[in-house]
Amino acid sequence: MSFLTLTKLKKTYPDGTEAVKGLDLAIGEGEFVVFLGPSGCGKTTTLRMIAGLEIPTAGRIQMANQDVTHHPPSRRDVGFVFQFYALYPHMTVRQNIAFPLENIGLSPDEIETTLSRVSEGLGVTPLLDLFPRQLSGGDQQRVSLARAMVRKPAVYLMDEPLGTLDADHRLELREFIRQQQMALSVTAIYVTHDQEEAMSLADRMVVMNAGEICQVGAPSEVYHHPASLFVANFVGSPGMNLVHGFISSTESGSQFRRKNSNIGISLGAREKSGEAILGIRPEFITPRESGLPASVTLNEYLGGHRIIHLDTPLGNLVMRSPQNQPLGVGTPLQIDLDRDHILLFDPDSGTQLA
Repeated sequence: MSFLTLTKLKKTYPDGTEAVKGLDLAIGEGEFVVFLGPSGCGKTTTLRMIAGLEIPTAGRIQMANQDVTHHPPSRRDVGFVFQFYALYPHMTVRQNIAFPLENIGLSPDEIETTLSRVSEGLGVTPLLDLFPRQLSGGDQQRVSLARAMVRKPAVYLMDEPLGTLDADHRLELREFIRQQQMALSVTAIYVTHDQEEAMSLADRMVVMNAGEICQVGAPSEVYHHPASLFVANFVGSPGMNLVHGFISSTESGSQFRRKNSNIGISLGAREKSGEAILGIRPEFITPRESGLPASVTLNEYLGGHRIIHLDTPLGNLVMRSPQNQPLGVGTPLQIDLDRDHILLFDPDSGTQLA
């Protein structure tokens, strides 16, 4: 059953900018949903409308079967973590974190127990007697996160809360946020442009672009079955290989060919002839003894694996390879594209072809 529902939600600013263009989305109780997209796609504006910090131009927001579209933030029972920390400068870290608990009337013992648990989990216990001005930016963000997570609101709303932290702290706090959300069974909406962060946290991802929802689904579904060229290219690091060409159908099946190339890729099943864009993830391209000729143009070593850039008759492709394959620039090889993981897209609409 849906706990939070957005219906034809729009936000247009006085200068005519359409930040959000009629979103429809249903979020279940206790679900962790991540809004993913590039800067300016409307994800933060949507989050702020859910929080009550922005008033929608049109549409409706329902929470627990109650229309809250025009309710102030104080009547929505949300815990909001801003992208830029907003701490009370005249209060210590302890006072900042305890403030929401004092407001709901918890006893001093309950406040201390909850404060200790969350402070320990977020690594801010040694900072409790300091003031915000004495903290680094990363520490201030962790305190801001702690203040939002000490109580159990109806919804956690998080706007890139880990953006100012280094990689080690991001991973550690990512785990804590997910564990805390699961333990409390609180609905959570998390905004990020980091697709690795989105895939590691989300029950479902909402991929946005230009104020619209491009695809909603589990991380594995969005990654392996992108609904459009935008999703295919944006989700994944690196994104999906995309090759413009055409499909020719024969009695034995279909082949995909790039213009001006005599080499094609067998698609097996018979596909409709015509122009198409072939998509394949880098990990589904592998070296083999006989296959598509290629030569290495760049080899990026990334620790556990390598990203190898290839020049082929189908154009430039990127292959993900084990770290023990140090192929030098100019090395000739032959590659295979796993037919089971080839996707085809319509070059005009950008949508995936069945």
